[in-house]
Amino acid sequence: MALTLRRSAMVTQAVLAIVLLFAVAYSATPAAGLGRGMVGGRTKIKDVETNEAVQELGRYSVEEYNRSHSKRHEVDGGEHLVFSQVVEAEKQVVSGIKYYLKIEAMAIDKLPETFDAVVVVKPWMHSKELLNFSPSPAIK
Repeated sequence: MALTLRRSAMVTQAVLAIVLLFAVAYSATPAAGLGRGMVGGRTKIKDVETNEAVQELGRYSVEEYNRSHSKRHEVDGGEHLVFSQVVEAEKQVVSGIKYYLKIEAMAIDKLPETFDAVVVVKPWMHSKELLNFSPSPAIK
């Protein structure tokens, strides 16, 4: 009798573990988020053109790029970029908020170009850091 009860308890625990595993797996799917996307996944930011915070991050990205390349500009005669606008943006919750920006900028007397920037913002630390800034690949 004791052996049967022990087996029954083990089977019950195994079934509960499997149900819990499926529940956790399902909750991480986009369908469970009702269109919000996966937890930790990228989320598109709407109304980028009128979003002052996103535009400010784009401006910051160009300024940081110019600052970090100022020595190179002096040596090879390269030009600083002038920020125009952020045209697309996504965000992702990490240890802070990671922003993926498509920025339109141009050098003086040149046509506008599109650049990809990645910025991490940690509001509780009052910090932001430019992780990447590079020309966007050409769209084919």
